Amino acid sequence: MSAKDILTIDDFDVKGKTVLVRVDINTPMDPEGNILDDMRIKSHIPTLIDLHEAKVVLLAHQSRPGKKDFTTMKAHAARMSQYLGREVKYVDDIFGTWARNSISAMKNGDVILLENVRFYSEESMERTAAEHARSHLVKKLLPHIDIFLNDAFAVSHRAHLSILGFTEVLPTGAGRVMEKEVLSLDRGIKGGARPCIFVLGGAKVDDSLKVAENVLTNGGADKVLVTGVVANVMLAASGVDIGKANMDFIASQGYTEQIEKARKVLDKFNGKVSLPVDVALSENGKRVEVQVEELPNGNLPIYDIGLETIVAFSNEIKNAKTVVLNGPAGLSEMAEFALGTHEIIKAAVHSEYSIAGGGHISAEIRNLGFEEQFSHLSTGGGACIDYLAGEKLPGVLALKETAITRKLHK
Repeated sequence: MSAKDILTIDDFDVKGKTVLVRVDINTPMDPEGNILDDMRIKSHIPTLIDLHEAKVVLLAHQSRPGKKDFTTMKAHAARMSQYLGREVKYVDDIFGTWARNSISAMKNGDVILLENVRFYSEESMERTAAEHARSHLVKKLLPHIDIFLNDAFAVSHRAHLSILGFTEVLPTGAGRVMEKEVLSLDRGIKGGARPCIFVLGGAKVDDSLKVAENVLTNGGADKVLVTGVVANVMLAASGVDIGKANMDFIASQGYTEQIEKARKVLDKFNGKVSLPVDVALSENGKRVEVQVEELPNGNLPIYDIGLETIVAFSNEIKNAKTVVLNGPAGLSEMAEFALGTHEIIKAAVHSEYSIAGGGHISAEIRNLGFEEQFSHLSTGGGACIDYLAGEKLPGVLALKETAITRKLHK
């Protein structure tokens, strides 16, 4: 997808217009309702700055029904106000009289944040854009809105009401977060400067295998390095006896059948998938490094890649022009087993263009203080994985379709 496959803020005259922006500011919160990580809130500030001459109405969610942090957007509005340097007014209504009157009373430069859109039960229904457009939410807000911007990449893998409903009935484009996500991830998928290397770790084995197959099939990646549980499954697929403890863990995650899929990936892309040559085992919490051929070695769990693999993978990453990291190399929340993850992150900053998927790996990058040295940290966990795997994201697809429609009518 190129820059002009989707419309952006630059394609609209927003001065004096009322712009509805779907943002993703879903954040970890403690039981008292305090925000623990405001990275996503901060990420939307460039969008708001570029809409400073418009009246901006923000639509967002926090958690989901049944969760302890399923709460209002009051704290989010306060935190966003701090970063923006002017008030983001919290309106505790979604599309009722209070919400509509608040929108009607806005002046240029005003920003309001409506209530948690998931308080409305139809929000989370998976429907087509046309079906969502007939909802009460869309019908009630529509007369008050001129332009819709989707800036919520992290939830655009879901065909939810606030992602799709307005794309059928309003001029539609992408906010700055969405724009950067699509352009940056496309650079990874399609291969920017060469060589392009993907480092796939973590515990989402099925997703990682889809990503590996997609980027190796379409030529986006020159090589895939595997770590974490993904590597354990790949090692088992290659014929290595990784031991009962590790096989039991794979089974407990429902990934036993992925071993056969991993075998097919290894056969199909012979030489393009690199496996660890040594691993770090946990012996009562202590790090014990062994060569892969020495496994199962006391039937101990594998918690990290070994030093020899760290050095080899780090050298490949440093020499790559484009690097995409997704998932940690081991149990990085334990200091003894964080070495692989941390060294791979340190190697990636030497690459010409470095991308990190959302979730755990991005959190580790921020914890190490390398956030500014990465070209792009994705805000989307599941959405990022789906996009890298070649899945069609409903929210992104809708943006592409509206751009085509606009070109046809010009």
